[in-house]
Amino acid sequence: MQSLQEKASEWSGVANGDAFAIDDGNVFEALGGTTQPFVDLSTNFYTRVYEDEEEWFRQIFAGSKKEDAIQNQYEFLVQRMGGPQLFSQRRGHPALIARHRPFPVTHKAAERWLHHMQQAVDTTESIDAGTKTKMMNFFRHTAYFLVAGNEMTRQGHGTSCKCKHGESKPAE
Repeated sequence: MQSLQEKASEWSGVANGDAFAIDDGNVFEALGGTTQPFVDLSTNFYTRVYEDEEEWFRQIFAGSKKEDAIQNQYEFLVQRMGGPQLFSQRRGHPALIARHRPFPVTHKAAERWLHHMQQAVDTTESIDAGTKTKMMNFFRHTAYFLVAGNEMTRQGHGTSCKCKHGESKPAE
């Protein structure tokens, strides 16, 4: 049986090495050592998500406030990309698969999510081009990691796997 990482690579078209190129340096520090680029990206992204023309996609997020979604995402990204442990301090371990279990994380939903994330990344001026590429590889792989995790849990296989997607990068 394929691992979740292998499925994520296959379905996303992003090799593990490219997905985790964000770990080759400290992205948080490279972007100025401040949360602002992550706040900008998350605000940009969720503004698009909550205004999506597809009702089925908006419904996925209907149970949460936009401001909470923005905060959760930027705190996770700051933490995952080498900054302070903001997400874990407030919410505990990221546990990506478990936290996304209530949602229909399908191939279609992943592609719609990635559509908005690509637009948000492209238009967030506080992120340089090289970092944008690394981030999108990480996001694409992670989206499909969650699809694989969703399929596995729906089939009753559990989720006892080592999840590099949610691991925090120690501050340098």
